Amino acid sequence: MTPILEVRNLTKHYRLVQAVKGISFSIPAGICFGLLGPNGAGKSTTIEMIEGIKQPTGGEILYKGAPRGTDFAQQCGIQFQSTALPDFLQVREVLALFHSFYSKTLPIDELVTLCDLGEFLDNEANRLSGGQKQRLLLALALINDPEIVFLDEPTTGLDPQSRRRFWYLIDRIKKQGKTVILTTHYMDEAESLCDDLIIIDHGTIIDQGSPQSLLQKHLPHRQVSLNTDVALDTAGITGEVNRAPGAITIDTLSVEKTLQELMACNADLSSLRVHNPTLEDLFIKLTGHALRE
Repeated sequence: MTPILEVRNLTKHYRLVQAVKGISFSIPAGICFGLLGPNGAGKSTTIEMIEGIKQPTGGEILYKGAPRGTDFAQQCGIQFQSTALPDFLQVREVLALFHSFYSKTLPIDELVTLCDLGEFLDNEANRLSGGQKQRLLLALALINDPEIVFLDEPTTGLDPQSRRRFWYLIDRIKKQGKTVILTTHYMDEAESLCDDLIIIDHGTIIDQGSPQSLLQKHLPHRQVSLNTDVALDTAGITGEVNRAPGAITIDTLSVEKTLQELMACNADLSSLRVHNPTLEDLFIKLTGHALRE
């Protein structure tokens, strides 16, 4: 089956910097695909080349098996990190304005329902809260009924409730058969929404796969920890045992087996905790701990 989007040996060179170094990947239709990476890794440059905002130095970008045509901008939807909205226009007027820019459109009433805009349709667009503005910008990205939608860090700066509501909207859009390409700094967001993702660092792809397959590949162990002031005999415990004052931590491939072994040495399990690795743990392992600017 032909992927909806395919990138082949994509490169971007600036005068002193090679921002993207020959990356390749493909995206099947109807999924949420994530681009993750530290600051300066090349993910924003990559997505801007795919969108047609920046010109690649080299490589190919195929849409539905063919080079992107001049009408690609009419066929895709883009929600930028920051978009200026017209002053003094109500939300319904902004929707009508953008609706007039395209030959193929979704009905405004359908967009209002899809993106939960009904409660503030008569408000001035520039007076919306952060979460409301992002929902309006999502509606504008969908106004031409695109098959593929680019969301560039859409929930940055939102409170947890607004972020979760936005996740629900993205899932609703995906269920309509649209392909979503997402960049995000939030690992829980990527883990919740992305069916497949690439991790980019220094302009190259470190790895690609579903969040769960990547976690299983790179971080298969679970961490079992408990508080104890008793000197337990841990000789019979499988896995790596780490001791600290008043506590022990065990890295294990089988939580069930470790629990059985702890009970066999009469450990007090009342403080037991199990930590499953997260995408954030994986991200730090693959890209390092150093803060990027």
